Amino acid sequence: MTITAPAVSEKPTQSPVFDEPVTVGSAGLEALLTYLDAGVVERDEADRHPFEEFEAIRAARLGALRLPAAAGGGGATLTQLFQTVIALGEADPNVAHSVRNHFNFTEGLLRQNGGSDSRWLDEIRAGKLFGTSTTELSGKQAGRRNREFETTILDGPDGLRLTGTKFYSTGNLYADYLVVSATGPDGNPVRVVVPSDREGVSLERDWDGIGQRFTGSGTTNYDNVSVDHKDFLSRGTLYGELPYSATFPQLYLTAVIAGILRRVTRDAATLVRNKQRTFYHAASDNPVDDPILQQTVGLLSSQAFAAEALVTSAADALSEAYGAHGTAAEPDLSLRAALRAAKAKVVVDEVALRAAGDLFDVGGGTAARRSSHLDRHWRNIRTLAAHNPKTYKARAIGAHELTGAALPNGAFF
Repeated sequence: MTITAPAVSEKPTQSPVFDEPVTVGSAGLEALLTYLDAGVVERDEADRHPFEEFEAIRAARLGALRLPAAAGGGGATLTQLFQTVIALGEADPNVAHSVRNHFNFTEGLLRQNGGSDSRWLDEIRAGKLFGTSTTELSGKQAGRRNREFETTILDGPDGLRLTGTKFYSTGNLYADYLVVSATGPDGNPVRVVVPSDREGVSLERDWDGIGQRFTGSGTTNYDNVSVDHKDFLSRGTLYGELPYSATFPQLYLTAVIAGILRRVTRDAATLVRNKQRTFYHAASDNPVDDPILQQTVGLLSSQAFAAEALVTSAADALSEAYGAHGTAAEPDLSLRAALRAAKAKVVVDEVALRAAGDLFDVGGGTAARRSSHLDRHWRNIRTLAAHNPKTYKARAIGAHELTGAALPNGAFF
């Protein structure tokens, strides 16, 4: 199944109305994708964060897509979730990226299969969104599995209080709840869930990336924030017991890039169809009949298809690994999923950056105009790919193939 973001010419006058949670293949999901897609260029032009669009996402209960249908969710399989992420990436990669931490948190709750943390599924079912606060700007190695956090929760005369500063807070601007990693009162790592509007929480719009400019990936501050014992998640560690816990969030980024590739193909085809003139030395007077332009668009389309196929293959493997959670088969299946996700990233990053440049070959000077906003594709891909450089991924894959060396087992892999 391929989930697509429908092509539209102008933004709908108002958000769609949703009577039930969106599901894969539903008219509701198509309406939401259309709504997000229609205003993406306008948002880029106006430097406007998609706060309005996130109200539609809440109303659609998109964040409950993975919850079982019988439990009030969308009932999507893990592979269908990643296919939906690709469609979101095609419509608006900022929005797609901004719900990454929410879906990752949701997946962790679903894997627990009950327990005290499952109460948060009720909030997700109601359309609430979760962000995370993990990364701190320091000289310590990024992504290490064993974390010590400068953000602390101390027990004092006024009760438990959370204080600290986090960066790379992707999606927090739009979240209802924030999952915060900190050093607990006993000196051990813990995670707590606090409402994003609780007194002492402040979200800054200070992300200055060249791309993904509206993901809210800036600073989140916690200034003496009141915390209750019921806010603590039952598992304090960031990674839990998964053999390769970062496969989901890393594959998610590749899925967003695969979605941008689909948009690149769409925009290239639109450029050619709308060309009013061509070069005197072109192979055809009619641009759509020009074999050179046909070949370029064909290559872009083929690359988008390949990227989607790689993401789907890795998602299938990850689904099998999650299905084997807690069994003897889990380590090997998780290794296979981690390898597929890593290989997909190495290839998709390379292909996508080149494709975002090749797009300009079909448009000439028109494509280079700022008003076209086609440069956003390269900027967004470059920013997403920079989260974990493909060079380190390729080296780890090569070492594993040659010597059987274990893959890295923290974040970013």
